[in-house]
Amino acid sequence: MNSDDLYNQFQKNVTEALSGAQSISGELQHLLRASMTKTLAGLDIVSRDEFDAQQAVLLRSRKKIDILEQQLAELETLLTSQDK
Repeated sequence: MNSDDLYNQFQKNVTEALSGAQSISGELQHLLRASMTKTLAGLDIVSRDEFDAQQAVLLRSRKKIDILEQQLAELETLLTSQDK
């Protein structure tokens, strides 16, 4: 969820909570958006697309490491059998 989606959901919840009162003024909405944007920018988060891309890279890397570990074990076995 990006910061705009999070802000819009938060704003919707606040608006629903204050539905009996007057609408939130434009200035208050602007201040709220600026505050939330600043807060979210300070968080160490990534987008879902970036997360999925990194997960795919890690999966490919894990498969390559598994193959290399298997090849290394086979070479070690071969060397051990040749020494005897």
